[in-house]
Amino acid sequence: MARWKKPAPEAVRTTFGGLRKLHPDAHCELDHATPFQLLVATVLSAQTTDVAVNKLTPALFKKYPTAEKLAKASPEDVQEILSSIGMFRQKTKNVLGLAKLLVEKHEGQVPRTLDELVDLPGVGRKTANVVLGVAFGAPEGVVVDTHVMRIAQRLGWTKNTDAESIEKDLCALLPRNDWDAVSHTLIFHGRRICFARKPECDDCGVRALCPSAGNAENVGRKPPRARRL
Repeated sequence: MARWKKPAPEAVRTTFGGLRKLHPDAHCELDHATPFQLLVATVLSAQTTDVAVNKLTPALFKKYPTAEKLAKASPEDVQEILSSIGMFRQKTKNVLGLAKLLVEKHEGQVPRTLDELVDLPGVGRKTANVVLGVAFGAPEGVVVDTHVMRIAQRLGWTKNTDAESIEKDLCALLPRNDWDAVSHTLIFHGRRICFARKPECDDCGVRALCPSAGNAENVGRKPPRARRL
């Protein structure tokens, strides 16, 4: 991003307020009824769409609604349920492993600290913050996925391209009580308006506040891979 200038927190909050008005219903789109189900669904969503995960979790959670029940499940049965999503074999190992650890170390309950969550199989910082923010209202940072990365760059909120640095930038610009909402709002915006390809800048309600308006397609996207000759 050429000649990037760090934005003032007040300007960021104004833009974020505009985005909130555009997407007042922004929320986690993974279907779940309990913190445990949210944890499992989030682990399953790695490199898979929420839509794909939501298609299979009803069957999974009907049969294994709690950590205690999932911990006793056969790998073959769980693998069959998860077979429609990518990396289903590894994800089967992860969800069975985390269920067993929840039973062994946490009495079947989802822990409420980042350190305890990332100690579970398949759980990284992003997954942990989804659970902490959505289930408990206490995230330790902003969840940064591909939508958040792209839009934060387009809005001029960061010059960085890696998730860890972008998270630090967003946490510094926005108050802690907005950390959960900002991720859901930017994800909604990315899925509905600010697409990676052909973003709908003309229909964007924060166009006047966006330094990339009209040129957004050239900002925040990974460069194309070089073709082998």
